[in-house]
Amino acid sequence: MFDCEIYFKQYCDDNKLDLLLSFNMPEGYETANGTFDVESKTVFINAECLKEAPDYEKTFFLFHELRHASQYLCPDLFGNAISRSLQYVIMYDGTCYKIISGKYCECKLEGGEEFFTNVYLGQPYEVDANQYAYEQAKKICGESDGLRDLYEFWMPVQPVPESVYDSVYALIDEKTQANV
Repeated sequence: MFDCEIYFKQYCDDNKLDLLLSFNMPEGYETANGTFDVESKTVFINAECLKEAPDYEKTFFLFHELRHASQYLCPDLFGNAISRSLQYVIMYDGTCYKIISGKYCECKLEGGEEFFTNVYLGQPYEVDANQYAYEQAKKICGESDGLRDLYEFWMPVQPVPESVYDSVYALIDEKTQANV
């Protein structure tokens, strides 16, 4: 049986991170499997949503969010592409955010859901978190078709070239600067 708190504590100890763990999702994230809030340094895992999930799935989402914590709190450990991407949130419907002076500035870009879904999944920080979560879940729970399917579900259908991110980030920069 997967004990989220033991793995959470071990990760924090190994990575010298002072984080909180909550199983009560913040407002607006009730349907998410998990999230990380950098301001409160809290990893949120949706216990209600994942209560019937197999252990590999719980493990995957815990380590996905823990990796995000490391990315945000220790950006010098990650490459430029990941560090740069952390300031942008791209949603499936083209709603985007840029973190400016610690605040999320919103804008809306034109385009289809298929495009934005692939761009969201291909964000360097998301790809890194998913790859890390997959490797950790494999170590803890073993390789399985279910784990492989979960990992593939959260990866982009096709790789997104850096030039696409350059364009999307430039549009987000332009639109959010107008809203500041």
